[in-house]
Amino acid sequence: MSLPKEYRNFLYSKTKEDSVKKILKSSSHIHTVCEEAKCPNRGFCFSKKTATFLIMGDICTRNCSFCAIKKGKPLPLDQFEIDEIIKAIEELTLDYVVLTSVTRDDLLDGGASYFNLVVKKIKKSFPKIKIEILVPDFKQNLENLKNIDFSYVDVFNHNLETVKEFYNEVRNKASYDFSLNMLKEVKKLGKTTKSGIMVGLGENDNQLRNLFEDLKSVSVDILTIGQYICPSPRHHRVVKYYTQEEFNRLKNIAEEIGIKSVVAGIFVRSSFEAYETFKGLK
Repeated sequence: MSLPKEYRNFLYSKTKEDSVKKILKSSSHIHTVCEEAKCPNRGFCFSKKTATFLIMGDICTRNCSFCAIKKGKPLPLDQFEIDEIIKAIEELTLDYVVLTSVTRDDLLDGGASYFNLVVKKIKKSFPKIKIEILVPDFKQNLENLKNIDFSYVDVFNHNLETVKEFYNEVRNKASYDFSLNMLKEVKKLGKTTKSGIMVGLGENDNQLRNLFEDLKSVSVDILTIGQYICPSPRHHRVVKYYTQEEFNRLKNIAEEIGIKSVVAGIFVRSSFEAYETFKGLK
């Protein structure tokens, strides 16, 4: 399916992102999901001096059919990564940091304790900063959540990505039910919880409504909905490109079901305008 004109105009437009890219590229131990996952908003976000840091390297142990991040055997954890992230935060004068990661099934706890280490070091360096963590499923073991001190975390984000019926095809090593349970467990701690999905894989309205109701049942506070854009011919094909009017309709449905804050749009991604959404919720 060919890319609609409104999509092409946005994706290939020029933006003022040089200052942020210069800082990130000068840091040889930092990765961003903005670049690794080919996010369509990276120019927009870079122009606003924001970025989502990708920790634990840039190689994922899973092979989801929608994702552009490299797959294979990851390298050992980088001892210089945290220091360079802290330096970048200072140079970018950030008030809100999003930390995400590749999936690291090779690590004992899936990387939960490393998330904890990074968050604590950032908070100790910048006590007033807000931190959102966008996490993998930590080897589908809820016990691994105990390795995170949630007093340092402001927003816990874990994406469902797609409707339950598509998991075997799109996320064959993940579990829809486990992901819901993980969001539920963190909500019990009183934290702000968040999830994100992409549309355009062939889902229907009933499947989406069921997903919204499932997220409501575990009291998720924030939901992001964006268009899936195929990163290469090797990835899952796009079945449908949604219009902004259709995204507005999905936002209304999710809000009517009871999700407090819904951000929906063609180029919306998990961390798109994350701080503004968090402040609006509070």
